[in-house]
Amino acid sequence: MNLQDFTSDPSKTQEVASHVRSIIEAIGEDGSRSGLARTPERIGEALQFLTKGYHEDPEAILRSALFEEDYRQMVVVKDIDFYSLCEHHMLPFFGKVHIAYIPNGKVTGLSKIARVVDVFARRLQIQERMTTQIKDCIQNTLHPLGVMVVVEAEHLCMQMRGVQKQHAVTTTSDFTGAFTRKETREEFLRLISE
Repeated sequence: MNLQDFTSDPSKTQEVASHVRSIIEAIGEDGSRSGLARTPERIGEALQFLTKGYHEDPEAILRSALFEEDYRQMVVVKDIDFYSLCEHHMLPFFGKVHIAYIPNGKVTGLSKIARVVDVFARRLQIQERMTTQIKDCIQNTLHPLGVMVVVEAEHLCMQMRGVQKQHAVTTTSDFTGAFTRKETREEFLRLISE
């Protein structure tokens, strides 16, 4: 689902908007000036889109394109862009997700893997949890011989405030099964760095 397919709930938009108006006033701005007059509603709509992952079932997405296939080599989908909101400050963090799995009689459509990333990213999140949720979803749905997920991200809560480190990148990983073997992990890491 992209932005054109998304429809916000008007009642939720208005509920968020009423709180945003209070926030605008609390920071000392004039919420009635032309540039801010519709900002509360825009934020209400944007937050619904940015958190739509709460209303999607990632396992159902994978199952919607599940195919029997006797392929037992590594399947790698790398450089999946994602955007999420840090649950501590509600500021964006964004980057790339790299995923590999070794099928055990079943494969899924490649676009479904990218959609699973979006489901977990479109929630109030921390990178560590998101990494594990993606791994668990693929493992629990496809039952592969192993899964590995690597997430590389920049966090605006570190760049815009706090320590203000502009070029810091956080990398997290999680893996199961065949990826507990060092050689298998190294093969995946080599493939995503090419």
